[in-house]
Amino acid sequence: MTFNDNAKSSSSKTRRRGRTGGIVAGGGGVAVIALFLLSQFLGVDLTGLAGGGTPQNGADEEIAACDTGADANANLDCRLDLAGESIDAYWATQLSDYRVPPVIFFEDQTNTGCGGATSAVGPFYCPADETIYMDTSFFTDLRDRFGANSGPLAELYVLAHESGHHIQNITGTMDGLDLAATGPDSDSVRLEVQADCYAGAWVGEASTVPDASGTPFLEPITSQQVADALSAAAAVGDDRIQESATGQVNPESWTHGSSEQRQKWFTAGYEGGPEACDTFAGAL
Repeated sequence: MTFNDNAKSSSSKTRRRGRTGGIVAGGGGVAVIALFLLSQFLGVDLTGLAGGGTPQNGADEEIAACDTGADANANLDCRLDLAGESIDAYWATQLSDYRVPPVIFFEDQTNTGCGGATSAVGPFYCPADETIYMDTSFFTDLRDRFGANSGPLAELYVLAHESGHHIQNITGTMDGLDLAATGPDSDSVRLEVQADCYAGAWVGEASTVPDASGTPFLEPITSQQVADALSAAAAVGDDRIQESATGQVNPESWTHGSSEQRQKWFTAGYEGGPEACDTFAGAL
């Protein structure tokens, strides 16, 4: 996924969070939905956070020198920052009440509106503070541990997926779901694959989304770049993760969807836009 070199950033919404080290007591209870969403990609059990402490955070600093598409093509942080602007510009055309979610880069551990979290949970969206949290070292794991293709769109798929959860939060899709249930047709899986579908919807229109001056943020998407995104979606399928970890697949424990489901719904959004993303109607 290549940015137009002369595309311009209007204002950074991405911050890098410093660390002061240590854990302080407190943090309070964490809602079930937050615990679920903090386990975005790896299905990690985070219930232990409910009574634990929270990390101490340093100041949030704006990502520096991310002004153009050329900067985005050369630097991962800038790439995610400018992609975030493109995603926001796209969803602002789809939702009249769209609100821009901040993106926080962190290392190892951080405090959020949903409680304390570590890099082990992978990138996640916290509905309590409407913020996306990412430790960018996850992209190395995505490639080396889970076998996804490398490539910018594999990375940007992750951000677009988390932005999809923000859309679900804004539209009320998260309300009233049974997120304690698991399985290939569970509400948890339906929520996750809908976020994949929303990611695909943005990718399908990304090369037409303009910056403030009217220049498209991105060049036309190639078939290889779409293949990279599909590879990333497959790599974080429940079946792929279970098989690599234990050698067995247990569909009844799925919370995020199989590789096939995740690829299917990304493709549905890519080809049909948000209107094709009703994952809560019928079979998956």
